Amino acid sequence: METCKGNTTIGVFIDGGYYAKVNEALMEKAGVKINLTRLFDFICSRVAMLSGSKHQDTLITECHYFRGRYRAADAAELNLLYEERAFEDSLIENDVVFHYKHLRKFVMGGETDIMEKGIDVWFALEAYELSMIRKFDYVVLVTGDADHEMLARKLNAVKIKTVLLTWNLGSHSSTSRLLHDEAWHHIELKNECKKDVTLMSRICDKV
Repeated sequence: METCKGNTTIGVFIDGGYYAKVNEALMEKAGVKINLTRLFDFICSRVAMLSGSKHQDTLITECHYFRGRYRAADAAELNLLYEERAFEDSLIENDVVFHYKHLRKFVMGGETDIMEKGIDVWFALEAYELSMIRKFDYVVLVTGDADHEMLARKLNAVKIKTVLLTWNLGSHSSTSRLLHDEAWHHIELKNECKKDVTLMSRICDKV
């Protein structure tokens, strides 16, 4: 992804936990999953419309994906290694930089549970720092998490237009009202699909 003078530049930051929940809901409800290449094309077309730019002059110049993930032995035990590697292939093919931290195990009430630790903070720090360095015209946040409210506020404070991209398919992928209120613009794909019945088939693949 390269930057050229005269282009409208976009930085995309994906909350991997949120993205996974959306995909799980899509597979359960409609038997489809998001195609990253076509999602990125949709993002460019929508930002072009918002900015008054031409689609061909609107570029995602950088994209970052953040997720907690199992250690290799745990992933193998859960038969997740192939699935994880296949998804990483799609990230690589779309020039997405991925950032992982190991999931942590903790015991509560005699039961072992798994949690992500520090991913949201890392997401916010990287998004803010890279936005200041790269001087994106627009930053697209793929998340619905209230923890990113202050990130959106800070980006708006330095005059970087923040676009929130969500897909509310249930309680696990709902969007925080605080985050919605801080975003410069909010694209809710559930509503977009209602307005354009072909949109889901354009940005998703059947599984």
